[in-house]
Amino acid sequence: MNKENNNKSLMQLALGKQWHKLPKALQNHYGSNEQGVNRAQGKLDISYPWFMQWPLTVMRLFGALVNKRGKGLNTEVSKSMINGQQFWHRVIRFPDGRSLNFTSTITLNNKGDFIEYVNPFLGLKMRAFVENQQLRYESKGYVLKLGKAIIPIPEWLALGHASIIESEFDETDSQTFVMDFRIKHPLFGEVFCYKGRFKTEL
Repeated sequence: MNKENNNKSLMQLALGKQWHKLPKALQNHYGSNEQGVNRAQGKLDISYPWFMQWPLTVMRLFGALVNKRGKGLNTEVSKSMINGQQFWHRVIRFPDGRSLNFTSTITLNNKGDFIEYVNPFLGLKMRAFVENQQLRYESKGYVLKLGKAIIPIPEWLALGHASIIESEFDETDSQTFVMDFRIKHPLFGEVFCYKGRFKTEL
């Protein structure tokens, strides 16, 4: 990463000239302060079909996704940059007083794709772009990292195709945004969804 890019977030680097097409609320969400940290708080809805309960519970053992449903869940999201990698930490709080942590590490490859690793071995490859003032992600398959080797896994062999849509909540509000994350399998349909509204701390 050259000196010109040292102060840019991974999203700025991935979007290039499209970065300036993002609404201010999303630029603030993907930017960072002088310490390279960004935080947001909001409410999250989590849903999935009944047959996914056991698979998601097993996946939680490997650090992937969330295996508990809920609506309007208080959620905190923090991001930090360390050595060219972005670390995401999510804390989801449930009405019964329990909380669930979901962490991941995001890297950017030389083709402009994000790879989000939920543990040192398993990751999801995604491409981000701006369309109609919305930030959109579309998955490009899963990966298995073994040492320096990155082995692709077709979407149909895993959970399916993932997509994310993020947009500003109100054009007069430079801090609040909404997001919608869904995974759809070609055979089983939508297998996971979480969506919500968040406010970035400035």
